[in-house]
This record gives sequence, structure tokens and C-alpha cells, in this order.
Amino acid sequence: MNDTVDKLVIFLAKRDGIDKLVKTFQYVSKLVHWHAEAAHPNAAHRAKQWEVASGLSRKAFRSGRFLTGFNALRRNPGSTPTFRFLGVLANAGEMVYFFFDHFLWLARIGVLDAKLARKMSFISAFGESFGYIFFIIIDYIMIKMGVEQERKLVADSSEKSMEEVKAGVRKIREDRVMRLMAVAANMADLIIAVADIEPNPFCNHAVTLGISGLVSAWSGWYRNWPS
Repeated sequence: MNDTVDKLVIFLAKRDGIDKLVKTFQYVSKLVHWHAEAAHPNAAHRAKQWEVASGLSRKAFRSGRFLTGFNALRRNPGSTPTFRFLGVLANAGEMVYFFFDHFLWLARIGVLDAKLARKMSFISAFGESFGYIFFIIIDYIMIKMGVEQERKLVADSSEKSMEEVKAGVRKIREDRVMRLMAVAANMADLIIAVADIEPNPFCNHAVTLGISGLVSAWSGWYRNWPS
């Protein structure tokens, strides 16, 4: 399948695909608002409305997403005790994030008391950051294991055909790239979550948030784009 339009249709048919597209809108509009705020207040206001609408849309798209983490724990928590332990912590954090994100969305659109929004945002962001830390650790371990496996494969190349070695190395490297993309996305989202948990001048700056959001979105594009 080499047709770009076919791939785009498949990408946007996925929940993660449409989420990454709208996330791109959200953080591009944040940067536009920051850039235009002083000189072009009308354009900045429109960009802000686009940002807010995109953020609320993404929360709606994520309805029921907490079940993904639950199902991961139910079906395949990990291949070893270490990965099972890390998997439980990572998915538990993500489940808290997505579950309380429902209430944050309802508070933001006026269904629930708007005063709940701050509390729901804190709980959701705390669960998000907690989960991302352990997802990053899992990917780091897997990348390290992949490097060791690649070295061993090359060292033992005399016992296998060159085609087998090349295929094995290619597979390991492709997995490594995907995991590096996941680490980049999780690190970027961790910065955004910290901005909610513990506001500070660096994490809460529009440029920091905008760049972090786009790094996360575009890493997701790469990982979810059909091959």
C-alpha cells in the first residue's frame, strides 16, 4: 500500500490517528495565540478559541479510553515479573488519567460544576505523569535489551546466513525507532502534565507547551502511520 491518501484514510480512521491530528491543531493554535497576542489580538483570540475547542474535542474522543489500560493488564501485563510490575504501575497511572479526564471534560463544558475542573485536572495529570514515568522505564529497558540482542546477533553472524542477520538487525532497529518515538512523546507529555501538577515558568510557558505538544503529536503520527 503506497498511496498516501489510502494511508491517510486508514490513519484518520483510528482513534489515535484523529487524536494526533487534533492535537496538532491544538498546539499549533497555542503557538499562534502566543505569537499574535500582542500585535494581532483578534487573530490571537480566534487561535485561542481553536485551541480550546481542539482540547475539548480530544477529551470527547478519549471517552472510554481508560479501558485500554485495563485490558492490557487483563490480557498481557508483561512477559517477566519485572515487566509485569512496571506494566501494572504504568497502565494504572494511565487508567487514572483517562478516567478522571472524563470528569474534567464534563466540568469544562458545564455539565458538572466548573469548580471541579481544577481538582479533576490535577488528579488526571498526576495519574498521567505517574504512568509516563514507568512507560519510559519500560521502553528504556527494551531499547537496552535490543542493543544487546543486536550485538549478539552480529557476533554470531557466522552461524547464520547474511540475509537472516540483516533481517534480524532491521527488525531490532525498527523496534528501537518506535520505542524512541514513544519515549519522546511520553517525555513531552510529562512536561505538559507537570505544568498542571506544579505550575512553573518553564513548563507553563506557551512555547514549552506548544513544542512539547507538537513533539508528542508528531511522534504519534510516526508510530501510527500505516506502513
